[in-house]
Amino acid sequence: MKKFWVAVCAGLALTACVSTESSDNTETSLRDAYKDTFLMGTALSESQIMGYSEYDRESQQVSNQQFSAVTAENSMKWEEIHPMPGVFNFKVADKLVELAEQNDQFIIGHTLLWHSQTPDWVFEDEQGNPASRTLLLNRLKNHIDTIVGRYKGRIQAWDVVNEALNEDGSMRESKWYKILGEDYIAKAFEFAHAADPNAELYYNDYNLWMPKKRQGAVKIVQSLLDKNIPITAIGMQAHYSIPSLVTNPDLSEFEASIVAYKNLGVEVMLTEVDITVIRFPGAENQGADISISYELQDKFNPYSEGLPKPVSDEFTQLLVDMFKIIAKHQDSISRITFWGVNDSQTWRNGWPIKGRTDYPLLFDHNNQPKPAVDALIELSKTHF
Repeated sequence: MKKFWVAVCAGLALTACVSTESSDNTETSLRDAYKDTFLMGTALSESQIMGYSEYDRESQQVSNQQFSAVTAENSMKWEEIHPMPGVFNFKVADKLVELAEQNDQFIIGHTLLWHSQTPDWVFEDEQGNPASRTLLLNRLKNHIDTIVGRYKGRIQAWDVVNEALNEDGSMRESKWYKILGEDYIAKAFEFAHAADPNAELYYNDYNLWMPKKRQGAVKIVQSLLDKNIPITAIGMQAHYSIPSLVTNPDLSEFEASIVAYKNLGVEVMLTEVDITVIRFPGAENQGADISISYELQDKFNPYSEGLPKPVSDEFTQLLVDMFKIIAKHQDSISRITFWGVNDSQTWRNGWPIKGRTDYPLLFDHNNQPKPAVDALIELSKTHF
């Protein structure tokens, strides 16, 4: 069976929202519908992993029933799992692994290297000056050796490097890049492979459907391949929007990127899938840059009382159109991850404006499936 991991984020449906009752597929899960094609996955928050509340435990059950793969939404990022020198916090990650093993779910560790949510001390020496290349490389190796080594043979895959590119395809001038140079990506993959030679290793980034950024991603992957450094797949983060807001993605470019990446000989994944139904301030769509924020205004929070049916229909149709393209290239697709279990969980409620009510996922705030779930299950019968 081909491995395709689809992670599904949850969606918030309020009392005024459209009906989310399913039709003929109440006994069929997304996990079952795509089990012979690829895997469906989700991202779990700390509270969902730990089951702090009855609602969290209910969300956990949705994950168990609907998804074949799980990712920790935040709990394995550097600032959470390695907050201080020599201090590691494995409590939540350990629980995630235990939970996934109980439910026969594939696990993706997210993420070993990222410019964001990494403590300042990582990039500084004991005097607070910028760390030397040698010091930073040693810290990176220790971080990877410790975490990947702890879960060797239990966590099957890692997002090794996350978001190394600017929108024009050039290298993001992060502290990793400034101190280590462009080969920091190769070093991270080398360290991860040495720590667990059997683990799948991924490069993950947003807006990889865009032509210039696509070229940058191709360059990264080809450089690793030329050096015989293992890379399993490229993850196309799918933080998209419904077409009536911004054409994001252009579906022809979306497909062109899938083709370009699979032509490199690596697998392709859709990761972090969520589709916003509310627009950004201004005409621009910023992708997934978490540093951006704006003040809350009513005009940018139009569905606080519920989602109109036409908007729900547009959300469903975009997912269907995306999956029809995926069906054409399913032999090269290895995972689809929705970035959350339900709409209450989604990071989009707080970005780029705190306090908004967005509906980007497959399950509403009551953990009930939206019409899109039925649509994707039906599509699995005809296209996969």
